[in-house]
Amino acid sequence: MNQISKNLFAIGDVHGCYHSFLKLIEAWDPEKEILVQVGDLIDRGNFGASCLHFAKELNDKYPNEAIFLRGNHEQLMIDYLEGKDKEDIWLLNGGTGTLKSFQEYQKPAESWLPWLKNLPLKWENEKILVSHAGIAFIPNPFDPHHPAGVLWNRKPLRDIGKLQVIGHTPQLKGKATFRSTPAHWNVDTGAYRDIALTGLKLNALGEFIEEINIPTYKIDLG
Repeated sequence: MNQISKNLFAIGDVHGCYHSFLKLIEAWDPEKEILVQVGDLIDRGNFGASCLHFAKELNDKYPNEAIFLRGNHEQLMIDYLEGKDKEDIWLLNGGTGTLKSFQEYQKPAESWLPWLKNLPLKWENEKILVSHAGIAFIPNPFDPHHPAGVLWNRKPLRDIGKLQVIGHTPQLKGKATFRSTPAHWNVDTGAYRDIALTGLKLNALGEFIEEINIPTYKIDLG
């Protein structure tokens, strides 16, 4: 099956919920689906480093089928490790726990900078665009530090002529949310808030196939 005809399996914000992530991945078929995770693998939950290691393993094994986007928390980690975070904003937003989670690995957090900086800001085909927080009404939505850019936006989305799939803003009922104006799905279902981690399956045209919700495993939190 070629890339154009493959279905999409979009996964919401993981936020260090490694065991929940492992369970959701069981539903992925790399022969038929492109996995796109919307960013924020790290912070909040207990296993940020494990989530990064697992994501990189998948990306190395399936470079065209397992895509991990940059979220605002990956950007916070990048800025901190590059010495640009003068007020320790990352540490105050879950970074302290993520750094602690690296203690069980020989690979230090700093070694992740090249991989993190290479994470794309979007994935798209002819009908769908996936990004962390969605396309807003600004001249350059792909500025990673703009407060309304695709890593941070919580303002209304712009109609770009494609279905958007986003995360970033938790949907507190534990289900992905669809809105028609403009057409978009939000697949962040508050894993770190002890709600659920969600995967959404769409065909290449953006038509709904299936939604999978994994209640957050208790081991991932606290």
